[in-house]
Amino acid sequence: MEFKNKKPALLLIDIQKAFLDKDYPGFKRNNPNAEYICGEILKKWREIELPIFHIRHSSTNTESKLHESKPGFEFNDFVKPLESEIVLTKKVNSAFIGTDLEIILKKNRISTVVIVGMTTNHCISTSVRMSGNLGFETYLVSDSTACYNTKDINGDIIDCETIYKSSIASLSEEFASIIDSNKLFKMIK
Repeated sequence: MEFKNKKPALLLIDIQKAFLDKDYPGFKRNNPNAEYICGEILKKWREIELPIFHIRHSSTNTESKLHESKPGFEFNDFVKPLESEIVLTKKVNSAFIGTDLEIILKKNRISTVVIVGMTTNHCISTSVRMSGNLGFETYLVSDSTACYNTKDINGDIIDCETIYKSSIASLSEEFASIIDSNKLFKMIK
């Protein structure tokens, strides 16, 4: 069966303005074009009329850039939802916890999902793992996500590219098929 005929759903996770802030979370970031790529994928999904789900993070910490009272809570301009598109709000790392995502996907007989968004080692990793564990045929678009430098338990900095590569490698095959946007566009032609 052709990939497009599987009617894969696009899950756009946490593509919010907070991640554009130069000091979020205060460290260097890889893949600066991730949100743009997410926007290009979204345009294609709309063009071929496949299911789209926007998931955003709403932090319970009032000081967080992802708290609903802050400008960073808003969707990135590249991926602003249309009124007809489903928007789900979560308070934890997984797009499946505290939302109706799993129920909606199953109700609509969607068994294949394509995941894009922020950040690779947090909400993307958690959502990809859950998606795979719940039995969805899961694809992660590698160039549509990014990581930040991260402090280890000793306070030393782990480079964002190392975090990114490790996160992607940990998800590959066991939880998801890892593809880049060029491959995705060929698959949905």
